[in-house]
Amino acid sequence: MSTTPVISKAILIDRPNRFLGRVSLNGKMTEVFIPNPGRMYELMVPGHEVFVKENKGIHRKTDYTMIGLFHDGVIISIDSNLPNRFIKRLLTAHELPFFADYHTVIPEPRTKGGRFDFKILGEKESSFIEVKSCTLVQNGRAIFPDAPTVRGSRHVRDLTDALSNNQIDRAAVVFVIQRPDARVFSPNDKMDSDFGDALRRGHINGLEIYPLVTQVVDWDLKFIKLIPFELEYFMQ
Repeated sequence: MSTTPVISKAILIDRPNRFLGRVSLNGKMTEVFIPNPGRMYELMVPGHEVFVKENKGIHRKTDYTMIGLFHDGVIISIDSNLPNRFIKRLLTAHELPFFADYHTVIPEPRTKGGRFDFKILGEKESSFIEVKSCTLVQNGRAIFPDAPTVRGSRHVRDLTDALSNNQIDRAAVVFVIQRPDARVFSPNDKMDSDFGDALRRGHINGLEIYPLVTQVVDWDLKFIKLIPFELEYFMQ
C-alpha cells in the first residue's frame, strides 16, 4: 500500500494560534497543524487558497499539516523545517556553489554555545552554517525575520564569535527564501533591530551571507539563484 501523503487544496478560515489553522476542506471546517512559528500576517489571510498534507504515520492532534499557500501569483512553502532538509540535500550532493572542497557534512554540530545547523569539513578548512527560513517578500525584497527572534540573533552572534575566536575557518548564514519572487534581501530592522545589528556586525567580521531564492517543485524546494543583500536598507 502506498504511503505517499495526500496533498489537497483548502481555503483558510483563520489561525487561532501560531501552530493551528482552521481551513475549509471539502466543504468541512478542519483543523490543521502549521509548521511555522512566524507571524506571516501577509500570508495568513482568511480566504487564501492553502495546501494541506495528510498526516500519515505522524502522531499529531490534527489529521492535516498546512505546507504551503498561493499568494500574489506564486506558491509559497511555509514549512520552516523544509529549508534545513533542502540545504542538507544540496550539501550532501555538493550542489551549493559557494561551498567546495569538503568531504564531510555534520548536521547539528555541538559548539560551546549550543548547536549550529551544519558543519562541513575539508582538507584545508572547516565551516559552520546556520539556515534561516524566509517567507516574507515585499515588492521584491525578502526580509527576515517577520517576528522578533532572540534565538536567531544569538545564532548570528555565536557564528561571529566562532570566527573571531578562530574556532572555525568560515561561518555563514543561509537564508532560504521559500518563494521565487525575491530580487534582494534585507534584515527586517523594523521588526527586530537586534537581529539586523548582529547580522551587520557579523558581516563586518567575516560572516558570510547567502540569500537563496527557491521554487516549490513537487513540495520540495528547487534552488533558483543567489540574490544580493542590502544590510542597511531599513536604517535609511
